[in-house]
Amino acid sequence: MSEKTVKLIENFVSWQGEGPDSGRTMIILRFKTCNLKCAWCDTAVKMRVSAEAPYLLSDIQETIDERRAGILVTGGEPTVGRHIDDAVSLLTDLDYPIANVESNGYQLEELVNRSPKSKNIHFMYSPKIFNTNNLRKAYEKTESLLEFDDVYFKIVWENNDFLNSYCKWLSDKVQGRRSAERIWLMPEGVTRVDLIKNAGEAFDACERFKFNYSSRSHIIFGFV
Repeated sequence: MSEKTVKLIENFVSWQGEGPDSGRTMIILRFKTCNLKCAWCDTAVKMRVSAEAPYLLSDIQETIDERRAGILVTGGEPTVGRHIDDAVSLLTDLDYPIANVESNGYQLEELVNRSPKSKNIHFMYSPKIFNTNNLRKAYEKTESLLEFDDVYFKIVWENNDFLNSYCKWLSDKVQGRRSAERIWLMPEGVTRVDLIKNAGEAFDACERFKFNYSSRSHIIFGFV
């Protein structure tokens, strides 16, 4: 492992700001490329202006051991063609207490299937739903990903017809299933002010659909 590298635009210690592992110490390992261009993406500028660099897995492992940290594999999109092999390498070759993988679902099934089952990995699917075509794809992707016990759902909430339809469908789909415990809604926003302003609608949606609520602490407190 000592000479093996992965190409990233960020590699630093912080905390997970969203979802079921919020607050855990994590090494943020960020890939550059994404297959989508979401208008409210909070890392779009980073991905555009940051240059990739090779990082030794042995150095990442040293930081894991020193900080007793997990790893947060994010982007960009870790499952696009040019990143997925490096994502598999991070999840397979490193020794960590926990790993989170954040994905829009692009090739998430492949990454889950290629990752070691013996390790503590939480895959976070965050569907991007802006139109009818996105909604159809989210239905199909969700049907597939619900079969994996280690896939969690993190949904950025906007009160529109597409997300209402998806969340109602998903709530009905997981009724009475353990997978109902793996769904989080988060307010939309790229600033602290926006998140606080939109939190009320997200809380209301969580109550309506019986989902968990997640703040986005990294944006509210500015630690990423």
